[in-house]
Amino acid sequence: MSGLLAAHHHVLAYLVQAVRSGLVLVLLIALFVPLEHLFAVRKGGMFARGWATNLGWYFVSALAAAVLLAPPLALLAWGARTLLPASLTGAAGALPLWARMIAALAVGEIGFYWGHRWSHMWPLLWRFHAVHHSATHLTFLVNTRAHPVDMVFTRLCGMVLLYATGLANVVGPHPTLGPAAVLFISSIWSYFIHANLRWRLGPLEEVIATPAFHHWHHTFEDHKDHNFAAMLPVFDRLFGTFYLPKAWPAEYGTPTPMPDDLIGQLLEPLAPRTPQG
Repeated sequence: MSGLLAAHHHVLAYLVQAVRSGLVLVLLIALFVPLEHLFAVRKGGMFARGWATNLGWYFVSALAAAVLLAPPLALLAWGARTLLPASLTGAAGALPLWARMIAALAVGEIGFYWGHRWSHMWPLLWRFHAVHHSATHLTFLVNTRAHPVDMVFTRLCGMVLLYATGLANVVGPHPTLGPAAVLFISSIWSYFIHANLRWRLGPLEEVIATPAFHHWHHTFEDHKDHNFAAMLPVFDRLFGTFYLPKAWPAEYGTPTPMPDDLIGQLLEPLAPRTPQG
């Protein structure tokens, strides 16, 4: 009986998450679709090629994040509390809330930057990250075109530093305010930088990531190994990967073969590779 109750509870939780994701999607559509119609870099709108795949990935990513991130985050929190000295993990506790939030965004961004960059550098990780780069038309929904393995790896790279520095330090299955805020803000901003918007922000583009900054990361070949930061281009400046001309990319996508449909993209990175030569 207890097993049936537990299963019922999990099914109900997934249904609630699906409904919540649907409501968020409605809000995102209401915000971005008119903007992408009025200020498009390229014509096509939300229903350009690949829109159904993007929509499927939206719900897969929403449910996968809820299921797959909680256990490793709990393990990170436990490991930081158990293995690291209290003088390190407790130092951030003396900071006021606003300072902790700013520090969490900056520290988390360092981890996200390197997790993203490693996903381009290491062939095994690129298998999964190539799913994200398979989009040939950028819209806000391309943000969630991400294989669960890729999503979990990149997010954990950012979260590791938050727990190691004490900016998140409570053991448990639920993220504390620091990681929750970082994941929420970076997720919302990621919709913006993937959007089909021709907005340019002048000198502010040196400070904050914009659609132009990230669109250059999605070019078919040239400069795809630039602009890894999610929000703060200063880290690309610091590590020599910043690239932002006045023009817009001519073509998006990746030469890495990738199926067009959701199921194919989910399974393709898991397929065994035939040795070359």
